[in-house]
Amino acid sequence: MVSIVGMAGAGKSEVAAVFENNGFIKIRFGDVTEEEIRERGLEINEENERYVRELLRREQGMDAYARLNLPRIESALKHSDVVIDGLYSWEEYSFLKAHYGAGFSVVAVWSSPKTRYTRLAARAYRGLTLEEAASRDKAEIENVNKAGPIAVADFTIINEASLEELRGEAKKVISRLKWQNRKK
Repeated sequence: MVSIVGMAGAGKSEVAAVFENNGFIKIRFGDVTEEEIRERGLEINEENERYVRELLRREQGMDAYARLNLPRIESALKHSDVVIDGLYSWEEYSFLKAHYGAGFSVVAVWSSPKTRYTRLAARAYRGLTLEEAASRDKAEIENVNKAGPIAVADFTIINEASLEELRGEAKKVISRLKWQNRKK
């Protein structure tokens, strides 16, 4: 099992899609946020997403998303390797690392703030202004403990070039993971 981590706009979902296209079942942690927003009858936007992300963690602990998604992960692992799109907190990382041990790897996708903010502004769905993107970065680092999993990632992909290059780097990581798993 592998989790893709990184700041908003770094390219996590694109990397997760490459894993999915290579036989992994994708589990998007953000689906929990969107389900909760819909249940509350709220509009899906940055303000409500942040509110729900932080509320769920306050109410259920900083590892809430890992615990809430564990049944989906366990079910998917019966059929295939799993890629998690959107692990955020250090506590989520620690929970999954304790649960799966060496069977859990992390891939960080890194892009500069300037690159990420440009991408986020251009998004048709869930786009963010420069101010919203900077505010989200600050909130995710300070309130959601997002930096830790990025710092301890097993692999890091620098995404400052083309989408084609990003996909190529993701395929290299998949090859390395498969090679490592064969050695075990």
